Amino acid sequence: MNDLSKDTQLKLSDALQFTSDAIETDHVSLRNLLCLVGEQGMLLFCILLTIPFLLPISIPGTSTPFGLLIVFIGIGVVLNKGPWLPATLMERHFSSKQIKLVLMKGAALLTRIDHLSRPRLFLLTSNSTNRCNGILIILVAILLMLPLGAIPFTNTLPAWVILLICIGMLQRDGMFIIWGYLLAIATLAWFCFLGMGLFVTGQNVSDILR
Repeated sequence: MNDLSKDTQLKLSDALQFTSDAIETDHVSLRNLLCLVGEQGMLLFCILLTIPFLLPISIPGTSTPFGLLIVFIGIGVVLNKGPWLPATLMERHFSSKQIKLVLMKGAALLTRIDHLSRPRLFLLTSNSTNRCNGILIILVAILLMLPLGAIPFTNTLPAWVILLICIGMLQRDGMFIIWGYLLAIATLAWFCFLGMGLFVTGQNVSDILR
């Protein structure tokens, strides 16, 4: 399995575009996609899994399986080794047309991000710090899995956190790590606000039904 912290040899946007160009069948499994990602490794695969939640791309039924795979990748980051990924999830097939759309839109998004990223603040991407980054990925991926997709930002915010952390680790850019943690704080605040709102609504409904 590829080293989770392996340096990228290409711009991330180029890696996604090359992956899209390499798809030649009508349907592609997640395992095939991981193989096509190649030397970029698990973190780029993790970025790929977040893209449907960042852009107006509809791939039904992806929140739970994609979120669960990101959890396992986060565990791999914490343990600093290639993660175990469930075969039942990795063998799921998707339309190549849908996946190519995800990859092309993801490449366009990362093109705007690539020029902002550069190696800096190395302490925040060291092996020991990456364990903390992995824990954050796990926690935020769990939020991504919650069945709250109809509520604004409940998928988008966690996905952005994961994207920023993964870019920071791949490019050894501690500034992206900082942005990821700041956005994680905002994300947790948003979910706490939603939780309080649901609790108050439940209390009001309970009072009405008495």
